[in-house]
Amino acid sequence: MISFLVSLIALVAGYFIYGAFVESVFGAKTDRKTPAYTQEDSVDFIPLSWSRIFLIQFLNIAGLGPIFGAIMGALFGPAAFLWIVLGSIFAGGVHDYFSGMLSVRHDGKSI
Repeated sequence: MISFLVSLIALVAGYFIYGAFVESVFGAKTDRKTPAYTQEDSVDFIPLSWSRIFLIQFLNIAGLGPIFGAIMGALFGPAAFLWIVLGSIFAGGVHDYFSGMLSVRHDGKSI
């Protein structure tokens, strides 16, 4: 239980502290409109409410957690907490943020 609480605290701290650092390095511009507004066509580019965007991101990230977490825990034991928590903070979150921001900078294009 202690490792779970420490992991939860690390995720929240990583979100606020490391997230602010990553955002400052990338140099996000809050006045830049997203392709959902600049290229709106009601098919591929559709503005959504904050709650729908949050739900989509949450399902993309949290959908794999119960499967991946159980497999990692069975294979590697308590060390899986470190891998999942640190990987989420320093790899997964940064990758999702950078790929989204690069897509915004390049008119909605992705790899």
